[in-house]
Amino acid sequence: METAEQRWLREARAFLGGAIGPTPGGCGGTDQLVEAVLRGLRGLGGGGGGGSSSSSSEVLPLGYSFISISDLQHQQCTPCCSHLTWSTTEFKEWVRQSEGLLSKQSALPRAHLILIGYLTDGRQEEGEKRVDGSLYVKDNSGAVPCELLHFELEWLELLFLFPSWAYVPQKDHRTGGYVEILADPVPVNPVPERMVNKIPVIYPAPAMQLLITRVPCWKRTKLNVAGELARLGSLLCIHHKTFFFLFLKCFTSAACVPVLVQKPAQLAWHHVLQLGHGYVLTALSMSGLKMSGHKVFVTSFSSCLRPYCAEQVKEQPLDGAWQEGPVQPVCPQASVQLSSLLELRYEDKRPVLTKESKILSYVGTITRVLNAQAGLYELDNKVCLCLAYQQLLYFARGLRPGASVELRDIHLLQKPLGSFHSIVLGACLHSTVLLKDFSRLSTFHQPVASSGNLYLELLFRYNLSLPLYLWVVSLIEMLEQRFSPFFGRRQLLLFSKHQSPGVAEKFLVPLLDAVVPSKNQARNIYSEILGEIHECPLHQYQPLEPPCQAPALSLLCSMAEQKSWETFCPSQLLSPLDAQHMGTQELNCRLAWSYSTFSAESFQPRMVLLGVLRVSSKSSSLQLQDYSGVLPCVICHRDGSPFADTTLIGSLVQVETYQLVVEMFLQSDFPSWEQLLNLEHVREKKTGLYVQFYFEDVQVLSHPKPLIGERPASRGSPCLGKKNDGNPKVELDSPDAKVPKLEGTEAGASSKEYCARDPGSTSGASCVSCLFLVTQKEGLMPRNYMPSGEGHEDKQELQPSFQATVLWMGKPRLWANPGEIRSLPELEQTTDHVEGSETQQRVLLLFMGKSSRWFPVLHPDGLYQIVVPHCTDLGVFKQLCLPPVPKRVLDQSCCPSCLPVPDTWHLQHETWISCLPHPQLVPESVLLSMGQRVSSIPDLLNPRFTGSLVSFCGEIVERASCIPVEYKRQSASSNTQGHKESLLPSDHNVKLSVIAAPSSSFVLNVYITTTFLKHLRGLLPGAKILFQNLERKISRFHNVYCTYIASSCIRIVALPAPDVLLAPSPKGAASSPPLVLLSSLLLQPCSLSHAQAFCHLSHVLALSLHWMCSLCNSIFREGRCTRQSPPCPSYTGVSQASARILVEDGTGEALVQCRNQQVAAALGLNSAEWEAVQSCVQSRGSISIQLGGTSAGTACVEEPDDLLVWYLRSLCRSPVACRPILLTFSLDRKPSKIPQPVTLQLRRFLGTEVEFMSQVGPRPILTSLNIQEAEHKVLSYLSSKRTLGLRHGPLPISTEDI
Repeated sequence: METAEQRWLREARAFLGGAIGPTPGGCGGTDQLVEAVLRGLRGLGGGGGGGSSSSSSEVLPLGYSFISISDLQHQQCTPCCSHLTWSTTEFKEWVRQSEGLLSKQSALPRAHLILIGYLTDGRQEEGEKRVDGSLYVKDNSGAVPCELLHFELEWLELLFLFPSWAYVPQKDHRTGGYVEILADPVPVNPVPERMVNKIPVIYPAPAMQLLITRVPCWKRTKLNVAGELARLGSLLCIHHKTFFFLFLKCFTSAACVPVLVQKPAQLAWHHVLQLGHGYVLTALSMSGLKMSGHKVFVTSFSSCLRPYCAEQVKEQPLDGAWQEGPVQPVCPQASVQLSSLLELRYEDKRPVLTKESKILSYVGTITRVLNAQAGLYELDNKVCLCLAYQQLLYFARGLRPGASVELRDIHLLQKPLGSFHSIVLGACLHSTVLLKDFSRLSTFHQPVASSGNLYLELLFRYNLSLPLYLWVVSLIEMLEQRFSPFFGRRQLLLFSKHQSPGVAEKFLVPLLDAVVPSKNQARNIYSEILGEIHECPLHQYQPLEPPCQAPALSLLCSMAEQKSWETFCPSQLLSPLDAQHMGTQELNCRLAWSYSTFSAESFQPRMVLLGVLRVSSKSSSLQLQDYSGVLPCVICHRDGSPFADTTLIGSLVQVETYQLVVEMFLQSDFPSWEQLLNLEHVREKKTGLYVQFYFEDVQVLSHPKPLIGERPASRGSPCLGKKNDGNPKVELDSPDAKVPKLEGTEAGASSKEYCARDPGSTSGASCVSCLFLVTQKEGLMPRNYMPSGEGHEDKQELQPSFQATVLWMGKPRLWANPGEIRSLPELEQTTDHVEGSETQQRVLLLFMGKSSRWFPVLHPDGLYQIVVPHCTDLGVFKQLCLPPVPKRVLDQSCCPSCLPVPDTWHLQHETWISCLPHPQLVPESVLLSMGQRVSSIPDLLNPRFTGSLVSFCGEIVERASCIPVEYKRQSASSNTQGHKESLLPSDHNVKLSVIAAPSSSFVLNVYITTTFLKHLRGLLPGAKILFQNLERKISRFHNVYCTYIASSCIRIVALPAPDVLLAPSPKGAASSPPLVLLSSLLLQPCSLSHAQAFCHLSHVLALSLHWMCSLCNSIFREGRCTRQSPPCPSYTGVSQASARILVEDGTGEALVQCRNQQVAAALGLNSAEWEAVQSCVQSRGSISIQLGGTSAGTACVEEPDDLLVWYLRSLCRSPVACRPILLTFSLDRKPSKIPQPVTLQLRRFLGTEVEFMSQVGPRPILTSLNIQEAEHKVLSYLSSKRTLGLRHGPLPISTEDI
């Protein structure tokens, strides 16, 4: 029976015979090889089975098995180590020491494997591989790169046993690992001894003289140079040539000479050379570098590297003429202790434009790989190491967390970039980076790409300083983190050397062109290595504050919300003159909705907006998306046309000019305006964010992939797919979903499909399309379109939906692939279309559920293609009549049929009706109705206007939340759902004051309930809005206003100007009201909304001063409410005042209603006098004074004959009140109907000396908006205009003329 040892020996012979074979030049065959390997294993004294150690040197490691290079690379997917000579106790102690190095990092696991192979430098007889200085372990199955801490040139091409080694694979690649040789390898055959004869050498001091002096005979002579290795340059590969420099220092002086090593067979010297050791380099020649002119020694093919031994060399004397000459010592900079620099404190806080880096030596442990491709590592948890300015040593093999490195001539930079490590160590080409010890931790290899590296490409193209390079790295990392799930890392990091630029390059190149000086000096690597005065990109630096930032959308929203609430002050939202007269309900209602706006410059550094443009199926709005979240957006064109470019859906866009809007919704219980600074009365705060910008300010960084044909998930449904349970995060409108799929398709949905796949079709990419013109679109809101006959109406949930009336513009067409759809093929035909024909039939399109995502890009007057993917049935659009829509809806829209649009269908915008080359292809009746759809605001205010549903365009001058006087709660489920989703209370409305143009004085009020606010964005003062299908109403006082209803929708025509957003103007302040005469108000009572008049205050007819309870509006007297049943707990009162005055300007008279602060202005009281009057009224609660005469309009009321009443009566009759004023007013229609012109009545007027009779008309009733003092010379100026004013109506007078 075969024993375990015999079986192990049999397997060993089989492995060695196949993987290794007979040794080159060896005597005998496989048997001799096996005996040599076994002899080496026994000589190691390996513990059998990897268990306890054995004292016998004849014990074979039966617990270990041989592994070939190929199996190691393909089967070992995780890091591991093998210690052939260690016992279990020794390994456990090693593991214990390893795990204490870094937290959350485990030690390398042990693998009982025996590695045997040849050490080689990669040279092959066929020349298939370029030698790059790397070392390899190879056998007959393959070769794997290896790293050693100690290497001898005699080891090349010899067979070795490796007693201690570790294999480190790449995380995502099976064949990208390498081997770390942890202990010196054991040769299978004895290493041949090299016989060394005594050779003549020269030392660096005289060798330097030879380099300085041009000596032709010495230039042709091969020299042997001996010296101490003072500096070892890194391996460089330039123009497909690999080389490195070394510097030999004289043993007795500081003289150094540079040696260039570039022969492929000599690149392995880089592994042998150790700083501070003596070496002899033979057969060197002198040469000059063409690029820099420096003189260096260059190795030849016959050059050899030998350890320096004084007994084996003899100094070669030079001629006396060459021994004299200046010797310029070149030595490394003195080392500086980093520990002292870490504790430096900035004593001088003054800004320093340019700093010089310090050069030092440092030994540390890699604790984290910050970015391997960028060459950034963290040392000792506190220092950043940048190796990007020199090509990384052996593709960064060995630079893993836990590895120890030694840095010589390294640059230290303090705070090069804000929000980055305070101390950065940068290695230039003059620096030396040595790997001192391998890592013991189980971490993967992160290789550095030698080509196609965007980090290094931008670094060398712009010769970036370290602060700028760190900033560029942070931006690339940001792009990769935010958008690699959408576009993939490869597409993001492409650079344009051999192909089109990637996203990162498109984003960074304009920024770098603006930041980096255009005449930035190119980097001279030879001067950097060989120059006597060291100059490199790291020598001097300027600490950099990032010019811009582009954080994740979630962080951007968080920053904007924080800034909004930090600067939020309720007292600044209301005018103090108005707020002090508001009750609790009105005050808190006005505070319920406010906003803040931010631009890119509002953040430091400047904020650049990046995101993937998408249409959301949940909110039915345009959004910018990254991995962290979404940000709703409003996009406009500067020419006023709507955004409808469906080809940009899925694009990565960059916006630098934008308005970030933070809508703030507040629920509060402020008792009065005096407590506005006390934020304890704020019960709840909510925010809603969106961004608005012009499409002309958008830069597209990456276009979406073209729509490709994919078979839907459901076999029985070529048009409707099923939810992809394997990827729940991919929404139907995300860039990853190339063909959207319908989520939650029911089992019986296949019987309701609108198209059928051709059984004989071999491709699933075919599609059907048809062109249509949008003639009308209704608003988006939850509706109850449900198929009939299903029952369960109570259980059906509402879904967001909208409907659009369209006109087919041709017949359906079949395409082999969506990419073949030509632009407007139907309109290229020359045949005439007949109105009412099959090709131009009106249809009502219903967008329900996820298909409502097309709402923000579907606009009237637009031509669109509707695409049905995976369909070959041209009759798909004929199966239109479906039961969800009642017949009355079709009758109202003048459409004979309707078409519900499934979720998987696509829309493609083609053009606008105004851009058609042959507009006669559209029926004339359609063009006429579309052209007469929009009305003007003056026409809507005209009482002769008869329309009910109206559309108009105007600019918002004021918006406010309000509570209707008679609010009726609706029990409909749609309203309930809308109120739940709204951020405003359900009893609040939004009032918009809209003007036709900035120079217009016609104001139209628009009221919107909270049900519709969820889908409306951009309603800000200064914005120009196109309101469509609003309901025009006339109040009982004959005021014209509009309300937003279910069929209404809005479109942002122009965004507010930045200055308007920063300082929103109150209503009526957008333009100076016109100056009119009072007589013109009777001739054209509806032509003006706001106006000014220079007039004389003739009489104060009535005056009322009250203190009201802020909670219940009862009389407030002596600090408490007077309501008794039930008792009111309020202890807060607000003052309210009203007065009726009579004014005249010589052409007519008018009654003016004044309230609150306008009463004080009418009486001519300053703020101190007005506060004194209010304080006296507070003890009484209420005072009403009506002066006698028919002008009062009511009978006189007896008032207490006290001092306050006497003072107010006297004040109303005194010249202080009765004086010339400049009155800003609006027409007041509440007390009665609009005054109509009637027959003039005869009136008597008394002057100081003259009594005369005149005919006057009825007095118009006005509401005072502002009262200003008017000088006497102004009235004198107007006397010359009165005659013209009586004859021609309103005077063309402006305040600039006066």
